[in-house]
Amino acid sequence: MLPMPGSEVSVVPANEASWDDLQAVFGRGAAARCQCRRIKLGDRDWYAMPVEERAHRLRAETDCGNPEADGTTGMVAYLDGVPVGWVAVEPRAGYRRLRGSPVPWAGRAEDPDDPDVWAIVCFAIRPGYRGQGLTRPLAEAAVEYARARGAKAVEGYPMIPHPGQTVSWGEMNVGSRNTFVAAGFHQVSHPTTRRVVMRIDLDQR
Repeated sequence: MLPMPGSEVSVVPANEASWDDLQAVFGRGAAARCQCRRIKLGDRDWYAMPVEERAHRLRAETDCGNPEADGTTGMVAYLDGVPVGWVAVEPRAGYRRLRGSPVPWAGRAEDPDDPDVWAIVCFAIRPGYRGQGLTRPLAEAAVEYARARGAKAVEGYPMIPHPGQTVSWGEMNVGSRNTFVAAGFHQVSHPTTRRVVMRIDLDQR
């Protein structure tokens, strides 16, 4: 499902959004507790860190509300001016949890420190706006954001539920395969029964 006809979706780098807007997207559930830190920190450090410190670190990295910032991380989506979505995207090497996971590396000769490969690792959609196809424009915007900053490729690691399996939104924060296919990615590996690696090579477009 796509946003309602006539609706306008815009996606901006997180430093061009306000901190209050980003927190409105996260709401009060799993995204608010995580603050998109688990994939950055790895499980051990994430579990040991209070939510307030997670939020402090995210705020420092995004530099929300400072459009002149030298750098940021992630992007925020608006639907008719309402903050509704978040996508975590930056160079793959910055995500510590990926290093300890077999998913990105199994069966592939990849350099974890390659600065030219970026990764989309998390989506968050504001409660009340889910199921409207908002992850697709977020993924597309993330690819163009990475391209503009010199990325040669962008990867994602979506989940594929088993047939008939009910999966919570929190589990699907990595995105669906269909989202990445719609954004131009292709599957490069299937390292586990429920996870695939999707990739778009930007120097080939």
